[in-house]
Amino acid sequence: MHTDTVRKLIRLAEHVILIIVMAATLIAVAQEILIIWEHRAVRLSDLLLMFLYLEVIAMVGIYYEENKLPVRYPIYIAIVALARYIILESKSLDAISILGIGGAILILTISVFIVRYGHVKYPWKGEED
Repeated sequence: MHTDTVRKLIRLAEHVILIIVMAATLIAVAQEILIIWEHRAVRLSDLLLMFLYLEVIAMVGIYYEENKLPVRYPIYIAIVALARYIILESKSLDAISILGIGGAILILTISVFIVRYGHVKYPWKGEED
């Protein structure tokens, strides 16, 4: 196969997978809205889950438009997911587990700061391959 053909196949696969991820995320959002509607109540965990879905949608949009994935977005998703986990499981978690998860959130937050600082202080000026 020619290099151009391989690149086109890879781009096609990326677009198909992006469509699948977006469709699955939108289905999950619709399911969550139905659950909220059935319970007639919105809990904090529901809102955090919706933010997770929103971050996935934003990540797909950025990847589609710019053909690159900012490392910050998966970190944001991890932070919100860990916060949601603490909220949902807070009654069954012991203090050490909560401190450990809180420490993981702190490390992720510091990593976002470092990545953002690096982008501002040392911007990449070369071409991407």
